[in-house]
Amino acid sequence: MTIVLAIVAGVAAGVLAGMFGVGGGILFVPMLLALGLDQHQAEATSLLAIVPVVLVGTWRQSRYGNIRFGAVGRLGAGSLCGVVAGAYLAERLATAMLQRLFGVVVILIALELGLRAWRGERA
Repeated sequence: MTIVLAIVAGVAAGVLAGMFGVGGGILFVPMLLALGLDQHQAEATSLLAIVPVVLVGTWRQSRYGNIRFGAVGRLGAGSLCGVVAGAYLAERLATAMLQRLFGVVVILIALELGLRAWRGERA
């Protein structure tokens, strides 16, 4: 049954990621927590689970001409440094603290998106 739930969760997260361009962690981590992983395991598993979503999403969006390749290099270089630092910090935090921080980040993202929508701003 867990396998079926994981597949359904993956399909749902993939659809939402494809529609909204949402990062995998915001979708995958809560689903993995619901499947019984702890916060550290859910975040680490999410990083690998997002790879197929990224590959397919990138391929499809490139066909529409939506990718700005100049920004990819700059953003990617910063992300590589950041993910090493973030993983190092995450391993040193207690699971409960990591889960609280994840929740705060999700709430802040939701508030920012809600304010932009309320004001009619484009992202």
